[in-house]
Amino acid sequence: MKKKAGMLVFAVLLLSAFCISPVLAVPKDGQVPNGQAGKSPNGKLYLFEKNPETWAVISDGAWGKMKYSLWGEAFKFNFNGHRLEPGISYTLIYYPDPWPGNGLACLGTAIADEYGNVHIKYTLEGLCDLPADYDQNYGYGAKIWLVLTDDVDETTGQMIGWNPSEYLFEYTLINFDDLTCDYVADDEPTAEEPEPLATE
Repeated sequence: MKKKAGMLVFAVLLLSAFCISPVLAVPKDGQVPNGQAGKSPNGKLYLFEKNPETWAVISDGAWGKMKYSLWGEAFKFNFNGHRLEPGISYTLIYYPDPWPGNGLACLGTAIADEYGNVHIKYTLEGLCDLPADYDQNYGYGAKIWLVLTDDVDETTGQMIGWNPSEYLFEYTLINFDDLTCDYVADDEPTAEEPEPLATE
């Protein structure tokens, strides 16, 4: 009898784990573990699809997670996006206010696979600090967005389209301190095309 009861408890716990795990896959608004973990030199940032009228997170919408370096000689990051439109090209950007984001940095581009997933991983040198000193958010933090590639001009470094219902927006602002770079007032960023790293 005890053995049957034990097996029943195990089965219930196993079933509960399967039922709960999909819910835990996407952190809920207000319970998002962003930022630095302890004394680690790395941080993590969640990006979400948001309602363009209220800017509230769409709970069952597209989302992504970026792990990034908080300081160092180069901005290293690893981004994974989910529930995106398959076959569409997306670009991860640092967006400085005001519109149209003059001096924005394109962090990488990828086409969503058949499951709506994208993976972008680079080490970006020459970016300097985030946010930049020409950003209206300087002193607070940098905005990281995943946008449609067609809506951004990497050559001029600004947005040329606006389709917010198709984007992922940061849950919170981030900061990065380049230990080898100091800004000169009114200088434009000189980010070079990054070399891709091997994926994990």
